[in-house]
Amino acid sequence: MTFTLSVGRDVQLEKFGSVVANSTPIAIDDAVRNRVRTSRETLEKFVSDGRVIYGVNTSMGGFVDHLVPVTMAQELQENLINAVATNVGAYLDDTSVRAIMLARIVSLSRGNSAISEENLDKLIAAYNAGVTPCVPEKGSLGTSGDLGPLAAIALVCAGQWRARYQGEVLPGAEALRRAGIAPMKLSFKEGLALINGTSGMVGLGSVVLEQARRLLDTYVLVSALSVEGLRGMTKPFDPRVHELKPHRGQRTVASRLWEVLQDSRLAVLEQDTEELLAQEMDASVKAGSQPIEDAYSIRCTPQILGPVLDCLTTVAGTMQDELNSSNDNPLVVPTEEEVFHNGHFHGQYVAMAMDHLVIALTTLTNLANRRVDRFLDKSNSNGLPPFLCQENAGLRLGLMGGQFMTASVTAETRASAMPMSIQTLSTTGDFQDIVSFGFVAARRAREVLANATYVVAFELLCACQAVDIRGGAGQLSAATRELYERTRELVPYFDRDITITDSVEALASEILA
Repeated sequence: MTFTLSVGRDVQLEKFGSVVANSTPIAIDDAVRNRVRTSRETLEKFVSDGRVIYGVNTSMGGFVDHLVPVTMAQELQENLINAVATNVGAYLDDTSVRAIMLARIVSLSRGNSAISEENLDKLIAAYNAGVTPCVPEKGSLGTSGDLGPLAAIALVCAGQWRARYQGEVLPGAEALRRAGIAPMKLSFKEGLALINGTSGMVGLGSVVLEQARRLLDTYVLVSALSVEGLRGMTKPFDPRVHELKPHRGQRTVASRLWEVLQDSRLAVLEQDTEELLAQEMDASVKAGSQPIEDAYSIRCTPQILGPVLDCLTTVAGTMQDELNSSNDNPLVVPTEEEVFHNGHFHGQYVAMAMDHLVIALTTLTNLANRRVDRFLDKSNSNGLPPFLCQENAGLRLGLMGGQFMTASVTAETRASAMPMSIQTLSTTGDFQDIVSFGFVAARRAREVLANATYVVAFELLCACQAVDIRGGAGQLSAATRELYERTRELVPYFDRDITITDSVEALASEILA
């Protein structure tokens, strides 16, 4: 099945992620072709009329004040994509690069960037053929767009640089040749159209966001399992009390926890605790056998994960708006028969969205870290042995070492929560004097997501260990039992000390990804 881009129809983020993940071929319909063609023809008319237009008959960036004859257009555009292709570091994975390519195709298909129909077809053909440019991950300012990452893609399309194709890293020209695609010949404005936009941060950020949404969805179920493992109370999740506070995310999380835990025989009914404590009361002041309330990391789960859910919803709205935008400069709008010098390439929206995503994921990580501590500390676990070590305690250390990892990863994650979107530095002779670092923010969100997944994986491991110590899966709710059984297919009950690294990695990749 082919996914076809159409004029006037926005690409939904969920569909975008599915197309990328499944390597679905893409196409553009006749209406898109007509608009792309008309935008190019409009620009060609402006050139013939002698209008002065950035990136057409002027140089770019710090040389914006230099005039360049259109007879030198191909050389100017090829110089541009070579000059800005300065990213360094490891190459992005294929899925991220394909997301970036598709995001650029979506933007160009809106028909306001004046790229030629022929070169847009070649970009689409490279995407469909699985020609994946090697894109170094570090070095984008995120203003004037993601010049470095997008230039690596543009260079391959022009028969330069290098790409992955059918499992090999090849020179760009050879990858295109094997795929049966002729290299682009860039005319005026076309190199600029390929690189001067936010498609890098949008593509990478959208992939991270979709993974974060899946993690949060699973983490609500992990939270229910942790409530059971720690013998927490269910009444704080009663939807009736959450009607008194109108936050949508909080209500959603509370309702889900309440629903999942209804048939649990490990989670505690507050009424039972109240009745027990009432029987213990007399005329003296003394400690009861158990508290009437759970710690915040259990009781406040809806109030903590609710804001995370709402944040991810807001971030998704921003990402979808940016995906379906013409984020280029200049824009040639055929319906207006006008060219607009503008700043649509600026990535501040995405940079701030990615910073908020990092904060949300850090909040989730903090919660998981606190739950791990409750599982391992015998004074806070409602009767579990220290470090979940039921057999040969002292000779064995149990799950003590896993907390070292989660504490380290949590600290690293917290240190990453300083916003990138405020870190602007001036470049290009003070022409690009305030920049977004949106691509860096998206890349950092990807790293924070990986960290969060590891901490959640260890919490899940602890919850299943606790359930077994308390008597096994037969007392779990139906929903959490399914999660428990999936976990046990990958990770055993630990009655001896073995390295748990592979177990954490398996949970992170097989259940939480």
